[in-house]
Amino acid sequence: MALLSVYSTRGNYRFEVAEGRSVREALDLTDVRVRAACGGTGVCGACVIRLIGGDVSSPTPAEYLKLGPEQRTAGHRLACQLRIKGDAAIRLERPARFSPWKSIPPENLQPLVGCHPDVQSQPLGVAVDLGTTHIRIAVLDRQQGRCIATRYGRNPQGDFGADVLNRLEAARACPKRAAELAKLARGAIVRAVRDILARDIGEVTPMLAEIGQVLIVGNTAMLALLTGHGSDLLLDPANWQQSIDCRPHDLAAWRAHWPFPHAEILPVQPIGGFVGSDLLADVRATGLSDGPGGALLLDIGTNTEIALWDGKILHVTSVAGGPAFEGTGIRHGMPAEPGAIFRIRQEAASYRCETIAGEPAKGFCGSGLVDAVALLLDQGVLKPSGRFAAPVATEGYRFDPTNGRSAITSADIDAFQRAKAATAAAMNQLLAQAGMGWGEVHRLCVCGAFGRTLDIEHAQSVGLLPSLPHGAIELHADAGLAGCEQALLSLQGADYFNELIAKTRLVNLSRVADYEDRYIEQLRLRPMVSGSTVLL
Repeated sequence: MALLSVYSTRGNYRFEVAEGRSVREALDLTDVRVRAACGGTGVCGACVIRLIGGDVSSPTPAEYLKLGPEQRTAGHRLACQLRIKGDAAIRLERPARFSPWKSIPPENLQPLVGCHPDVQSQPLGVAVDLGTTHIRIAVLDRQQGRCIATRYGRNPQGDFGADVLNRLEAARACPKRAAELAKLARGAIVRAVRDILARDIGEVTPMLAEIGQVLIVGNTAMLALLTGHGSDLLLDPANWQQSIDCRPHDLAAWRAHWPFPHAEILPVQPIGGFVGSDLLADVRATGLSDGPGGALLLDIGTNTEIALWDGKILHVTSVAGGPAFEGTGIRHGMPAEPGAIFRIRQEAASYRCETIAGEPAKGFCGSGLVDAVALLLDQGVLKPSGRFAAPVATEGYRFDPTNGRSAITSADIDAFQRAKAATAAAMNQLLAQAGMGWGEVHRLCVCGAFGRTLDIEHAQSVGLLPSLPHGAIELHADAGLAGCEQALLSLQGADYFNELIAKTRLVNLSRVADYEDRYIEQLRLRPMVSGSTVLL
């Protein structure tokens, strides 16, 4: 990784950047973006910056065409053409307007497979993973099988509460509130698409008419709130064992609210209860059901969804783990965004906090919280009960003495314990329901909130993950979006998942008598237990 120093009218920043990445690509992952309108080809010439110094690539033909001799002599470069080879510094005089939307890191994306040259009209497609906390978007050229660009950002429905039940209750209590929740999610998706069209194609309104299909996967609650159908059913536990119809009452009227005049807009129907179509997308993206039995998948988040493939049947369930894994519900929690502590390492008598993009620490995201709890447990600062071994300050235990936002509190640890216990208990219960044991599990795919940053050993030491060999545990970032992209390029739309749905068996944990006992069994901070046996 190289260090990129950015001096701008908005402030000065230092970012860790993968070598070989362009300055534009690097800054698109942060809150400081360059102006752009051509997708990084150098045609628009809008992303001019000044190189102060450092190890970077030589000027490209596009820069010779867009920048005059005097500009080049003064150090001006095009951010989309300037690639980082080592530490470097730039000056950004005219940054783009602030946007809540950031590009998804390229290393989190899966390669696209397939193209459809026969798609003659409206070649663009939009894949959407509608999550409780975040929304992820990809705009694809279906003719060429090419990803034009991606974005992720906060789901603005979070203003109504991090917990999905709060949002569902708000929708049921007031029809106007229900309409507002739907509008918030729809508006966020549209703004993300417009941001891609503006920056990566250079035209917005004409290109909106070139979108032929919008495919949306998500958990059941988010799909119900988006379409205005199914929220009431979800609030009745009697319906948690059955399919929830999240299709709009009047599809034509619902589509009229979207500014895509020729697009077929398809919310992929959930499996049932709180198990959504995002889990189907995860399974497709990881190929979980393509191999032998004994494959398990976790989609960790506020609503954690779990799938177990036994070779013939896909057993699925969900559990309300709480928002701790998403970086909310803890004092200094935050999503996995620039400034989030995503990794903590012990160095002699102190700790080193690593943050996303190398920015000053602003709080913990999910993987950072796992590291924090595991390290405190290992050092004896925490007891297996989750209590501090000795009193700590009211603000909590600081990992960086100079930064109050690096502190973790007793309440944070309690929230973490409850979330990890619910997840661990659900995995054990699903195995029991399928008549299987951990000895038969050869593969575990971890998707969702942690992306690729989870420390597997730390997650095992506190009991969040089972003690399987490391080669058996895979971290998949943005699998839900990848599965949605596959469906979009298949031209089958929502039908892409039908064969998988036919193999699915839904388990409602609220009706399983043993689950509560398993939950209590998993509360302590220790390697995961199965019955009275600690899994080592």
